[in-house]
Amino acid sequence: MKIGLTYDLREDYLNAGFSLEETAELDKPETIDSIAAAIQSAGHTVEKIGGLQPLMSKLLKGKRWDLIFNIAEGLYGLARESTIPCLLDAYKIPYVFSDPVTLATCLHKGFTKRIIHELNIPTAPFDIISHIGELGLVLQKNKRLVFPLFVKPVAEGTGKGINAKSIIHDMGTLKKTCARLIRTFKQPVLIETYLPGREFTVGMIGTGQDARVLGVMEIHFNAQAKNNIYSFDNKATYEDKIEYTLLKEKSLLKKIEAVCLASWRGLNCRDAGRIDIRCDQKGQPNFIEVNPLAGLHPVDS
Repeated sequence: MKIGLTYDLREDYLNAGFSLEETAELDKPETIDSIAAAIQSAGHTVEKIGGLQPLMSKLLKGKRWDLIFNIAEGLYGLARESTIPCLLDAYKIPYVFSDPVTLATCLHKGFTKRIIHELNIPTAPFDIISHIGELGLVLQKNKRLVFPLFVKPVAEGTGKGINAKSIIHDMGTLKKTCARLIRTFKQPVLIETYLPGREFTVGMIGTGQDARVLGVMEIHFNAQAKNNIYSFDNKATYEDKIEYTLLKEKSLLKKIEAVCLASWRGLNCRDAGRIDIRCDQKGQPNFIEVNPLAGLHPVDS
């Protein structure tokens, strides 16, 4: 097969003046090279295309492929991960990973949790605000939101917008933090009841009834990590602050697998991705978020 590889190279955006945090979700050359080598080892030919602009240029010139291996994250908008799959759908070119509807839905953590809640899958009580003026009414109506709370942007990954101050214990800090996140990221903020338990990241593979859990890794924070949360800083320097271990407790593993498979199928995720889980005060696994376009770095992912 003739396979095209679409991606957003981080160094291109850094050279254009974007910051390390702004480009945190974009890919490194070793990721692209490793994926290309893996595809070639299976007997296929690979063309490294790049992002949206070079893909559009090639399509308009009549270039076609049998399949696109798409890992392009995009940089702008709440549906940025859907841009290339939408274009490929328009040209009827098949691609790997989830479709535009799932990618757009899952990038918005609030929309995702609404679906998860409707499916009766455990997830922390939550709400969304777009303007700081909405905060009082939201807390008045949503009695399930009780301190401590956890706040983050609705549509960022790699821990962007999350730090030691994301756990909120009072109304004054909540207002300041929400206002800062809305101003900085120019998007709504997700407010959740804080889950104090153990945290896990879960690899998923397959589609529909063929989907399965690849493995469940527990995230352990050492003394150098701040506030035991999977923040942007802790993720960026995980070698010094975090240890990962494979979960082997059968009873807990079974519960986590049930939550993840129900979430994966309910959100119509395809092929491969990752789900993040955190336990509540009773040890019950709760859905945090899903990444249907997960990182594929040969070492860090």
